Amino acid sequence: MTAEWVPTATDSPYLRMGGDAGVRAMVARFYDAMDAHEPELAALHERDAQGRVSEGVRDRLGLFFIGWLGGPQDYIAQHGHPRLRMRHMHVRVDISMRDAWMRCLNAALAIETVTPEVRQYLEQRLAGVADFLRNVPE
Repeated sequence: MTAEWVPTATDSPYLRMGGDAGVRAMVARFYDAMDAHEPELAALHERDAQGRVSEGVRDRLGLFFIGWLGGPQDYIAQHGHPRLRMRHMHVRVDISMRDAWMRCLNAALAIETVTPEVRQYLEQRLAGVADFLRNVPE
C-alpha cells in the first residue's frame, strides 16, 4: 500500500501540474467538458459568441485554482477572498449539480500529465468542496 501524497510548499499540485500553464490547461478542459456534456451547468455561466463558457469566466477560475493549488495568490489580490458559498448562493446547487461539476473536473484531471497521486489528492479535496457548496437538501 502506498502512502497518500501530501503537498508541501516545494511540492504543490500547482508545481506538479506545470504551474500557470498546466493549471489553465486543466481549467480549459474542465469548461470544454462542461460545454460538451453538461449543458445545464454550462448555462449558468457567461457565454461567448460561439456559445462556449467565456474566456473571462475561464480566466477567473484559472486564477482561483492557481492560488488554491499552491501558486501565486493573484485571485485574492484581484478579487478578494473567494467566499465560495456566498458567491454560489444564488445558484441552486443540489446533488445533481454537484455531480455534474465533479464529472467535469474528473474529466479535466483524467490526462497523463496529472499524476495519479495528484489526481487522487485533488479528487478527494474537490469532492469536499463540491459537497460544501450544496445549498439544496437531498
